[in-house]
Amino acid sequence: MSRPESKNGLYQPQNSILRWLEKRVPIGQLIYSEFVAYPTPRNLNYWWTFGAILSLMLGVQLATGIVLAMHYTPHVDLAFKSIETIMRDVNYGWLLRYLHANGASMFFFAVYIHMFRAVYYGSYKEPYELVWIFGVITYLLMVVAGFMGYVLVWGQMSFWAGTVITNLFSAIPGVGDTIVTWLWGGYAVGNPTLNRFFSLHYLLPFLIVGVAVLHVWAVHVAGQNNPTGIELRPDKDYVAFTPYATAHDAFGTACFVIFFAWFVFYVPNSLGHADNYIPANPAVTPTHIVPEWYYLPFYAILRAIPDKLMGVIALGASIVILAFLPWLDTSRVRSARYRPLFRQFFWLFVIVCIGLGWLGSKPPEGIYVILARVFTIYYFAFFLVILPLLGIFEKTKPLPNSISESVLGAKA
Repeated sequence: MSRPESKNGLYQPQNSILRWLEKRVPIGQLIYSEFVAYPTPRNLNYWWTFGAILSLMLGVQLATGIVLAMHYTPHVDLAFKSIETIMRDVNYGWLLRYLHANGASMFFFAVYIHMFRAVYYGSYKEPYELVWIFGVITYLLMVVAGFMGYVLVWGQMSFWAGTVITNLFSAIPGVGDTIVTWLWGGYAVGNPTLNRFFSLHYLLPFLIVGVAVLHVWAVHVAGQNNPTGIELRPDKDYVAFTPYATAHDAFGTACFVIFFAWFVFYVPNSLGHADNYIPANPAVTPTHIVPEWYYLPFYAILRAIPDKLMGVIALGASIVILAFLPWLDTSRVRSARYRPLFRQFFWLFVIVCIGLGWLGSKPPEGIYVILARVFTIYYFAFFLVILPLLGIFEKTKPLPNSISESVLGAKA
């Protein structure tokens, strides 16, 4: 097949069949303009590869999840056994399950880095507000889908984590008990609960794909941000997406796949909980109930507040507040490279988030509760107090006129 040529950014296939198809459904032009000739800032670093990594991990989760669903049985008497059957009797079932289980962890690991990068470089500021909001919606859907998938294992920890988390809705005045009964499909976590969670866990990834497409579309409409956070000059600050950005993303993704493969083939159970290899038993409560590691920071926030209703509100607010970040940060400078005070508060925020994750894995007692309350206060203060005030009082560094100037200035 002859290679397509381009003129003035237009896709012009040389093959007669492709020309016929292109006149009727211009898919080739869409792909060419968005993934070949798309202008990309020339100073993007490897933190930007996590967008491509997330696309790969979403594909892995979809592919493995669809095949696993063919062998899984959503029934309280058979769910745990069906997973063991997948592991032992299905051809490469062990690989599918380990790819899916560890893939969820890698998915959240990559999305956290992607979000921290966006905060550091101001990729939520005008004109990227919708890009950021679609990203937050995608993350929220991931949280719900991941939680439901965790319950499907029907081991001791997943069963009791599902019971505890769904029971939180009972704290809502007036309608809380009704919501819990509807979620459970009865008066306790049982077969109707498992069936509902299985159905929704299968459906939500396709919804995630739809919102992710809107997220990428919004990026391509607004244009990509860059480490300097400045508007780019069309004549010298851009390169074509292919081959420059694609080669860049391919290398970063390959390194991530090696990291992912190490977990799958060498330590596949290190990110899970040992109690999930015990069948769910409603009559025996584990000593210390914990969710998956990627929920631990929010779990720590929940437990840091003694009042159940206020804890649930804080838990929800800790995620919802992310959507308002474009308006909470009042600074006109995007990148933390030119915001010395913001940079210090940002890294402290990262430490606090990691600390909350560690505290979420500890028993809710003594010093752990005190530290969780201190970290929770800083978490919300970062958004509600620090960011609005920094925009008023912070003295930023002078911005370069172009990417080229920023690079030459750094070398000088």
